[in-house]
Amino acid sequence: MARNARTVHSCSACGHTVPKWVGRCPDCGEWGTMAESAPVASASPARKATTARPGVPARSIGDVSAKQAEARSTGVGEFDRVLGGGLVPGGVVLIAGEPGVGKSTLLLDVAHRFAAAGHGRALVATGEESASQVRLRADRIKAIHPDLMLAAETELSAVLGHLDDVKPGLLILDSVQTISSGDVDGVPGGVTQVRAVASGLIGVAKERGITCILVGHVTKDGHIAGPRVLEHLVDTVLHFEGDRHSTLRLLRGVKNRFGPADEVGCFDMTEDGIVGLADPAGLFLAEGGDEPVPGTCVTVTMEGRRAMLVEVQALVGGSAKDGTIPRRTVSGLDSARLNMGLAVLDRRGGVRCLDREVYAATVGGMRVTEPAADLAVALAVASSVSSAPVSADIVAIGEVGLTGAVRRVSGVPRRLAEARRLGFRHALVPPGCAEGAPKGMTVSEVSSVGEALRMASKRWAARG
Repeated sequence: MARNARTVHSCSACGHTVPKWVGRCPDCGEWGTMAESAPVASASPARKATTARPGVPARSIGDVSAKQAEARSTGVGEFDRVLGGGLVPGGVVLIAGEPGVGKSTLLLDVAHRFAAAGHGRALVATGEESASQVRLRADRIKAIHPDLMLAAETELSAVLGHLDDVKPGLLILDSVQTISSGDVDGVPGGVTQVRAVASGLIGVAKERGITCILVGHVTKDGHIAGPRVLEHLVDTVLHFEGDRHSTLRLLRGVKNRFGPADEVGCFDMTEDGIVGLADPAGLFLAEGGDEPVPGTCVTVTMEGRRAMLVEVQALVGGSAKDGTIPRRTVSGLDSARLNMGLAVLDRRGGVRCLDREVYAATVGGMRVTEPAADLAVALAVASSVSSAPVSADIVAIGEVGLTGAVRRVSGVPRRLAEARRLGFRHALVPPGCAEGAPKGMTVSEVSSVGEALRMASKRWAARG
């Protein structure tokens, strides 16, 4: 006789189910994520779909008003920048980040400014802290307002009850992994629970026009914990990043149905909260004297659609002895690209560095992984080897290939405009990128890393 129920094992990372326990998920490849799920009824035969009268008839797209979806500013400029102008009524935002990066502090400030701007009440529902703990943080960042409501709940039904009582215009749920629904089985944070909680809140937000912000946890790999379908259900996905040893915080847009999906917001973590940085250029340039130091070069990187100047520093040590492998240490740069750049410098640029220890880093904790920084890294290494500093008024932009050629990168006009705004007067760029250079800036096109080194050498000689 066939059984009416069977036991399955579900992956807590992706939701994939298997009939027997396995150590590694066959779908996502994660280890130790398979957990026994409650028995489920055997699949019933497929039914033929039936038709029903819709509650609201279809209308011409020209008759649909777009005013209900207009964004409302939160008062936090960098937050609005990433969202594409502000919060949209009925929109659902998922923001994720590592523990302690400042997600709760940022969103508490957003809720306070939302209420203070007269957009309606803001409800912060927390499943991780008590209301008293949230009040202490609010006192520290001065986020006290009569229309800012707090609730400490871990049940979805209780959160929905608060929505009926408070009738807020903004709901912040911190976090979605700590809330459970009594209608489904599973532990809080599991695939089934996260999916049920998110689906329930999204339905209520769309129906009542409430802006909903969900806080999500991340795994050790930096991915959002829970089912992947969570990112598909929400309207906007944001990642809040930052090094715990630095005060810089970056808010990256990964998905956005109401604005650009590649925008970046910059924040500074202070004792009084998180402050937006409309012009963060000074954070990534070293504060030194008027005379440049060997082993440094400035480049312009694109974070989303924002151009930011970053100083690259390199220190080349002595040669490795006894056949040992020379040390390569990087901070804020891609180690693989650094190794390739050193090989190109040694073979194509005539700079002997493969057998020497090399240390490379960026200033201010900025992480630069795009190829446009290759030329600046090469000049910084060559400058350290020759002990000849790069001029303080020069920026280098370009990707360096294995043949030694300098390749074009995107957004060069925007990069040059930002460099000129901050006082740089000379730039080294790939061929075909000098057109449209800003006034007061000399732009030199270099086709190879060797040509860039020779041009920099001339400037070194001119300085001497």
